[in-house]
Amino acid sequence: MDEIDLLTEAFDRLPDLVSGAVDGLTPEQLQWAPSAGANTIGWLVWHLARIQDDHIAELLGEPQAWTSDSWAARFGLRPGTTETGYAHTAEQVAALRPEGPGTLTAYYTAVAHGTRKLLGRTKPGDLDRVIDDKWDPPVTLGIRLISVLSDDLQHVGQAAYIRGLLPSD
Repeated sequence: MDEIDLLTEAFDRLPDLVSGAVDGLTPEQLQWAPSAGANTIGWLVWHLARIQDDHIAELLGEPQAWTSDSWAARFGLRPGTTETGYAHTAEQVAALRPEGPGTLTAYYTAVAHGTRKLLGRTKPGDLDRVIDDKWDPPVTLGIRLISVLSDDLQHVGQAAYIRGLLPSD
């Protein structure tokens, strides 16, 4: 297995993890937080998808799924917003209101399609290419992909954990 196959395998696990975290939940459950100011399931899944969408679209040199498919309204956000959730306040987290689990999984599916497209174009030697020299050390394609994957896995795990804390009615 080469590096690209390994990355593809890892990213291909995320759609099922996302679905497992949100399927069957109500919009109210997607907005439930275990304590005041904490992240919600809906926000965590939206945020992981937004970061992946933002980073992968930049690497592809294509528009984000978010902007090309007018998702903002389906999440209760103002049209045209390109926010990703980075440094969101508790009020901003609470303001995110996905229509339901299908909205989250559909958006993530669109994002995952872009990631699959990028990985399909990538050769193992490409992973060493510097894509961001504003950091020390500079960020390579491989490091960026691992960073996105790590962020996604952490957030989907957090969403699944919060799901387990949901009050039973």
